[in-house]
Amino acid sequence: MNEDNIYDVENYESVNKGDNEEFEESFSEEHKTFESDSYVHPINNISDKPKKKKRKGTFKIIALALIAGLIGGAIGSGSVYYLTKNNQSGNRVITANPQTFSTDSEALTASEAFDKVAPAVVIVSVSGVIDYSGIIPQETEGIGSGFIINEEGYILTNYHVIEGAKEVTVTLSDGNEVKAKVVNYDSNRDVAMLKISDDTVKVPAVAELGDSDALKPGEQVIAIGTPLSKEFNQTVTSGIVSAVNRNVETSSGQQVNLIQTDAAINPGNSGGPLVNTKGEVVGINNMKIASDSVEGIGFSIPINEIKDRIEALSKPILNLGISIREITSDLSKQLKLEEGLYIVEVTEFSPAEKAGLKGGDLIVKFDGKRIKTFEELKEIRDTKEEGDVVSVEVIRNGETKTFNVQLEAKE
Repeated sequence: MNEDNIYDVENYESVNKGDNEEFEESFSEEHKTFESDSYVHPINNISDKPKKKKRKGTFKIIALALIAGLIGGAIGSGSVYYLTKNNQSGNRVITANPQTFSTDSEALTASEAFDKVAPAVVIVSVSGVIDYSGIIPQETEGIGSGFIINEEGYILTNYHVIEGAKEVTVTLSDGNEVKAKVVNYDSNRDVAMLKISDDTVKVPAVAELGDSDALKPGEQVIAIGTPLSKEFNQTVTSGIVSAVNRNVETSSGQQVNLIQTDAAINPGNSGGPLVNTKGEVVGINNMKIASDSVEGIGFSIPINEIKDRIEALSKPILNLGISIREITSDLSKQLKLEEGLYIVEVTEFSPAEKAGLKGGDLIVKFDGKRIKTFEELKEIRDTKEEGDVVSVEVIRNGETKTFNVQLEAKE
């Protein structure tokens, strides 16, 4: 966490961050050298001295050797058969995910995996206004991808797909276009939750979420989405898992854990699913390295990184109306303040202002719990509902004060 960042509590992000789509990958992979085992045959000392030939008993020796060979062969064959049979019946090794798309009992073909997931994949069309820091704000339109995760019409996609959006339209796999609203998002993890606005719309399918922790390098995957334009909707590309647990640093200094794949991921694929050999979603496609000298390096957010946030993301963003700066251990010593969250600004007419909080207050407890970081505040807030009242303990001018803040849903 960058101690110089100021955090907007509602937006899950650093206010003074850079462009959210610019990522810098830090390759710190351990390189392993594989050595093949070598078998050295023993060398016996053989005398150069010629031996006398013995005719007597020669045929007898040959006969005995042949009999011994036959017996040894029979024993060896029986042993191999027994061991092989025993291994097949009792010691079969089954991997968590089949490594390739096939037609055996454990894996789907690539076509079957596509048919299972594609009906739940949607086109996300957005229109909004982007402010290019000082230049006149411009209206913009764009598309991305997403996938339906339940019958209520909730859809997972990337945050950068809907960033700045004023209006969101979702095109379902059956061609039906419906309005959707942004329910919640986490810009640091580049994930957003949408919901179909019309509750009477019947979703065509729901994607099954898999276990991204079970992925292994070399395992085959497919990516589904809408690259470039709507004309290319339901595009499927295939590849392998190139690496797991890639630590990539964003422009705001956040470290994110990603799956690396060589499946083609192009603009518009963002927010679409990465699918394993069981037809389960194991990742959310979100970026690629764009370079003339680089090919086949794309990234996806592991679905296990999002599973624990689905409940919180399915609830509206709860508004506090403050921006804060973390007072870390080092800053605490420099400024002679307690560790906590320093309120930089309070928004007019916000719940924080109504409760009496002011800029310069240092938050040390939230809902009765000691907090020191932005993440700790968010984790507690995400357990609350609209209308809940939380106590906020602050230090103001050396005195401890407590304020009760009623949480409101962000419009």
